[in-house]
Amino acid sequence: MTHRRSLISVLSFIMLLVISGGTSAAPGLAEIANGDHRAEENRARNEWRHPVKTLEFFGLEKGQTVAEIWPAGGWYTEIIAPYLNDDGKYIAAHWDPESEIKFIQIGVKKYLDKLALHPDLYGNVQMAVLMHPDKMDFVPEGSVDMVLTFRNIHNWMGRSYAEDMFATIYKALKPGGTLGVIEHRGNPTVPQDPKAASGYVNEDYAIAMAENAGFKFVAKAEINANPKDTKDYKSGVWSLPPTLRAGDEPQYREIGESDRFTLKFVK
Repeated sequence: MTHRRSLISVLSFIMLLVISGGTSAAPGLAEIANGDHRAEENRARNEWRHPVKTLEFFGLEKGQTVAEIWPAGGWYTEIIAPYLNDDGKYIAAHWDPESEIKFIQIGVKKYLDKLALHPDLYGNVQMAVLMHPDKMDFVPEGSVDMVLTFRNIHNWMGRSYAEDMFATIYKALKPGGTLGVIEHRGNPTVPQDPKAASGYVNEDYAIAMAENAGFKFVAKAEINANPKDTKDYKSGVWSLPPTLRAGDEPQYREIGESDRFTLKFVK
């Protein structure tokens, strides 16, 4: 009986080697998303941001060249960059470190400091500058497989250059390349504020902007939906966690993070 169990164990090990190509498998998205390299408060937001399902929906795969537009503090960098570190390329299309705006200077420095903490995970991150109006060609034309942007459309609308940003992204992608978009979803019964001052963007409005830039709408997902979000707060979407601009009140904690649309386009 002991000999039989040993034989079964050996056969199981051989099968594991065959499946994994003879080596231990590289960490998957779920393992990376819950990795110790991420701060506890960032891992806690997985509950609301659903990074694994979101990136799978967008079609993230090893070997791709992926650009993230304005990664800010690097919440998604912590997942995508390690996933592509050994097989693929992650491009951080960030703000301009030479900007005269102190907030931008500090933000880029913090981001670079984060990368420096884990060169084993972020060693292949390629930094690029994407700032309107004169630093828009952040990669060579038609060189990227996928562009991702998380909750940035309202920022572009507020500065009146959303059309230019979509055009820049379209130019960067290879034919057939993917654009993945997440944004705070507005109330469709309320006309869209062109400046998106509340932080909310109507889903149809966002789709129209992308299509006007030449993209084809492929699919949407309700991965990041939150029906508790009433979208009518005095301080806009920033009333909700994690910002809590209107105060750390129980009603905002109960709602949780914003209702968000998740859209996929192709060039």
